[in-house]
Amino acid sequence: MLRHWHVSFLSFCFFFLFLFLFLWTSYDEISATRTFSVDLINKTCKTCSDKSTVFNYTFCSASLQEIPVSRTTNLQGLAIVAMELALQNATHTLSVIKELRRNETWGHPFASACLRDCDVLYSDGVITLVDAVAAFLEGKYGSAGAWLTAVMDGATTCEEGFGDMEEASPLTEQNYSVFQLCDVALCIVNLLVSHA
Repeated sequence: MLRHWHVSFLSFCFFFLFLFLFLWTSYDEISATRTFSVDLINKTCKTCSDKSTVFNYTFCSASLQEIPVSRTTNLQGLAIVAMELALQNATHTLSVIKELRRNETWGHPFASACLRDCDVLYSDGVITLVDAVAAFLEGKYGSAGAWLTAVMDGATTCEEGFGDMEEASPLTEQNYSVFQLCDVALCIVNLLVSHA
């Protein structure tokens, strides 16, 4: 319960941080930097997709542009936006998993075992994402990258568990989104390290 409160409080703080940054920026500044920031998003997503065969450029660009503050920020801000989106998605996925587990009529016993494993992976993943954001804000980019990689591994393990049991995964979309958002954040963190 304490962990859940900690994550909710942190998400609440991030929301108001982004709201403050957005409101603090005047309309003229937003208009002047919007083109630059969209270019930054597109350039960043293109650079990342060129470095990886699993990185989805379209997903990256659409996800980052969906958040208004990302259009008025720098590379560090984009990393925080991506991590916040990953945290929101992981938290939502954990809620979906718990709902599926409460539905006793859902699936085969093997599927129930997979859901139990995913519950553990995402419970840990949410806390790990909070740690990743904290490490990033402290300038510990190596630690942030390691935490993001761990969450990506968790999403992959969750998805592959269903395949190993020859069960259809009810979480394919959620696992993909969490994996991709963490990959976006990880790539940006690595770009920051390489430009340091």
